[in-house]
Amino acid sequence: MDLLARREHSRFELYQKLGKKGSPSSLINQILDELTSESLLSDERFVESYINHRSGQGYGPIRIRQELLARGIDNCLIDECLDDNAVNWFELAAKVRIKKFGGDQPHDLVEQAKQFRFLQYRGFSFEQATCQEDI
Repeated sequence: MDLLARREHSRFELYQKLGKKGSPSSLINQILDELTSESLLSDERFVESYINHRSGQGYGPIRIRQELLARGIDNCLIDECLDDNAVNWFELAAKVRIKKFGGDQPHDLVEQAKQFRFLQYRGFSFEQATCQEDI
């Protein structure tokens, strides 16, 4: 309960954290099942919260997907939540680019490639990273 009071966790994260403390696997699963049945633990709620948090920090859907997969979230749940999310990824990519590089469009290929690599590192798709429209 102490871990869930601080922030949302996925079932996989809680399983790992409790396992590191030496708890037996059967007891961990029983506790996690009870927390899930009481709606105190929800992977769907965790995914929604995580997407909102990371997109607010300027990260794109590809990177968010990889981070969620590393946290033990099912690919179908990630797809569903990314599709339902109200984030306009093209607009977010433009905002991130402007925040990092300013409002001017890149004038040469070197600068354009630099900005493209940055946006791809942040997790935006090819289409989102190459969309050079200002907001």
